[in-house]
Amino acid sequence: MLDIHPFDETRIDDLTALFATDDTADRCWCMWFITTYKEFHTAGREGNRAAFITYTIDEPEPMGLIAYDNGQPVGWCAVGPRSRYVRAVKTPTLKRRSGDDDTVWFVPCFFVHPDHRSVGVAAALLDAAVELATRAGARAIQGFPLSGSTRRKSGSDLMTGNETLFTSAGFDVESRPSNKRAIMNRDLP
Repeated sequence: MLDIHPFDETRIDDLTALFATDDTADRCWCMWFITTYKEFHTAGREGNRAAFITYTIDEPEPMGLIAYDNGQPVGWCAVGPRSRYVRAVKTPTLKRRSGDDDTVWFVPCFFVHPDHRSVGVAAALLDAAVELATRAGARAIQGFPLSGSTRRKSGSDLMTGNETLFTSAGFDVESRPSNKRAIMNRDLP
């Protein structure tokens, strides 16, 4: 059984251990959708990790959720107010979306330990993200996963999830800005 917790500074070592299992996650530290391209690459792993830790301490809402299996970190889901993800919301995929205020939350990416993939970790994290957003008073939550049967290739494509994952969690397709992406939305009570 998974235990899922909002991420805070007491869990940094756990996330460090989880991200260390994958070069992309270890370089990114979930800053790809927050900082500019130049800032992201200039910062590198250590700079992105430091920036993420600063956000973790300074942001009023958690930077995401971390999943544990028998006390071991096995999964991560970035989630928070849409306005946090400055780079993502300026992309052609998302910039036409209205409602950029903090009552719309966003799930830009997931990371699951290689030994725990395809067993429901991402689905459990997405369900927990919906619960977290609801408790925070969000009116909606969205993501932009791979569309339909698009196959994952590399980089950020591996991290955004797929349409089936979001559909299974009660999200609806809001639009298809490209042939490989769907903007998925779920209104919250």
